[in-house]
Amino acid sequence: MKTLIKTILLILILQKAYSQNYMIGADLSFVKDAEDKGFVFKENGQPKSCIEIFKDHGYNWIRLRLFHNPKLGAYNLPNNLDYTIALAREAKDKGFKFLLDYHYSDTWADPGKQFTPKDWETKTFEELTEEVFEYTKITMVAFKDEGVFPDMVQVGNEISNGMLWPIGKLPDNWDNFASLLQAGINGVKASCGNNPCPKIMIHIDKGGDKTFTKYFFDKIRNYKIEYDVIGQSYYPWWHGSLLDLRECLHFASKEYNKDIIVVEAAYNFRRQEYKDKIGPFPETPQGQKEFLEEVNKIILNVPNGRGIGLFWWEPAAPNRGFESRTFFDSEGNVMPVINVFNQYTRH
Repeated sequence: MKTLIKTILLILILQKAYSQNYMIGADLSFVKDAEDKGFVFKENGQPKSCIEIFKDHGYNWIRLRLFHNPKLGAYNLPNNLDYTIALAREAKDKGFKFLLDYHYSDTWADPGKQFTPKDWETKTFEELTEEVFEYTKITMVAFKDEGVFPDMVQVGNEISNGMLWPIGKLPDNWDNFASLLQAGINGVKASCGNNPCPKIMIHIDKGGDKTFTKYFFDKIRNYKIEYDVIGQSYYPWWHGSLLDLRECLHFASKEYNKDIIVVEAAYNFRRQEYKDKIGPFPETPQGQKEFLEEVNKIILNVPNGRGIGLFWWEPAAPNRGFESRTFFDSEGNVMPVINVFNQYTRH
């Protein structure tokens, strides 16, 4: 009986959260490229638009990354401004809200690399700061002019170790980094005009690390940087246990009085990360589904309703080297993980 009561209470909490636009999100930055190249996404064996598959299972936000000039980067990446606008338009037309992820690089930006765009490599600190402001403002205006103004913007991607290296690399260049981060935020705000400004997210990759989260966001507070949302990445093979995640998110919500999103999470549906040790869930389609269910419960139980959403990282990216983390098998068929939010969003 106690288990039944707890289940009913959880469902009521979930229904309330979803009615208040809880963010059920997916980073689908590669989906247009995949479909343009002929990959066919399927549900129940039938071809179907990938974005429609997510929409039909309760997803209401899309996250899209933007590289400065991906043609100058080391990889064949499609995510320039025109491509991102086109994908944002498709998602907006289907009722999605839009989170824009600035990488401030020509290629992947993450804790291990934050390469300055080649066009900016010879800039002084002052010039680089101005470039960040102008580039952010100009691209945001482009989204607005095309009718796909973002609803939320993250200024930098997984910026635990800074951004725009070497000038903005941490921990040695906090003054520079804070100025660059503020320039990006100012660029977003300068683009708004008569529109409501998007919420600002600061995103790090320490979902299970309370100590680092405190160090980083204490610094952000000391520099008086204004933002709205804390974004965290959480991949258990890198970022700790589910209890570590719970402790970190609970701490951050109370300490900084900010909304919190796990803006990147993923788990494999076949053996990948846990070949030599036991993982928290089996690396199977069912284990992948259970992982998402449990992470979602942790976010929904963050104190004071501050856990406002969850995004899966690249659930629809075939032939990119991380297919094991997607929602689709090699034939394009969507797997059980797509059903996690059905019971809470369907009427």
